[in-house]
Amino acid sequence: MGDSEPTIFVVDDDAAVRDSLALLIGQEGLAVKSFASAEAFLSAGHPELRGCAVIDLRMPGMDGVRLQEEISRRGMTLPVIFLSGHGDIPTTVRCIKAGAIDFLTKPITRESLMSSIRSALEEGKLKRAQAETNQTAASKLASLTQRERDVMLLVAQGRSNKAVARLLNISHRTVEIHKARVMHKSGVANILDLAEVARAAGLLGKPPVD
Repeated sequence: MGDSEPTIFVVDDDAAVRDSLALLIGQEGLAVKSFASAEAFLSAGHPELRGCAVIDLRMPGMDGVRLQEEISRRGMTLPVIFLSGHGDIPTTVRCIKAGAIDFLTKPITRESLMSSIRSALEEGKLKRAQAETNQTAASKLASLTQRERDVMLLVAQGRSNKAVARLLNISHRTVEIHKARVMHKSGVANILDLAEVARAAGLLGKPPVD
């Protein structure tokens, strides 16, 4: 299912609410899948989720907050929107800090729900794009030897060949050879691009903010 065909996953133990939400969302031309519990949603198996989840906060068994935590733990790039008839400030803050897109209090309007869903779908696209970038970067660097990786990290940090040679106790010529191999294997043309690949692969910290 591509980015043009997202699915909205509704998780709510109230059948009337599930049916109402499914009808409303379906009328907007979006695909919907409904689940009566967090456990049912997780056990259904979702190898590649595209869309967002609209989750009831209070449910028997695993509640909405724990489901959100499990979605995050499993590495699902699925934005979450919470629905609740019992919203309170501390819970709302906790959910938003954990990455929820929105926290809507029942009863909700079509406008508020669809506005949140549209925001969640955009967030989902960004998350998947970043995940793909990170995966691509990691794949590019997977074939590096340990010495090439050492050289790459120092070069990506802006160290000169001379400094790298001194820190690794190798010759200047050896640094140049390893550096050339790193550039070839990573498929980059300059040090700035190399630093971006290393950062995307999680090997470098974020660049300093001006």
